[in-house]
Amino acid sequence: MNLIEDIAGELCRIILPIEEEIFFGDPKSNIAVCTLSSMNLLKDISKSSIIKEVAIAGRLLSENKGIDSLVRSIISNEKIDTIILCGKDTLGHRPGDSLLCLYKNGTDTNHMIIGSSSPHPVLTVTKKEISKFQGQIKIINKIGQTSISQLKSVIETIKQTQ
Repeated sequence: MNLIEDIAGELCRIILPIEEEIFFGDPKSNIAVCTLSSMNLLKDISKSSIIKEVAIAGRLLSENKGIDSLVRSIISNEKIDTIILCGKDTLGHRPGDSLLCLYKNGTDTNHMIIGSSSPHPVLTVTKKEISKFQGQIKIINKIGQTSISQLKSVIETIKQTQ
């Protein structure tokens, strides 16, 4: 990133602090839930029976550092083979769209996510980490979905097909 982006990012952290929230569920589960920018949905999941059905639930707000962190977290837990991508995508950054593009297309020689419409989709994860991520998981695209009952239905369907 350049100096102006670094300064803008630091100002955002000071003015609009966002809690780092991840909720852990059943360590034997193969399912992760990513609520994108829907923080209330994430909190609702943590208080519902869904958390007992999934390994982890978290959010994703950026198309670069956030995706780097998500990829590294997922590949460090080989049990996780499914990500349910739900909630509202962050306007402007569109990390949900970038994650789907990374999954389908990978990155180019400049580490940019191929096909991403995000403003700065440059990652630090290696091609090897990306390849492992792509081979390990499948993403269920439910971007826009914020209903707990609909998410329960998706999880039930996943469990029935295993």
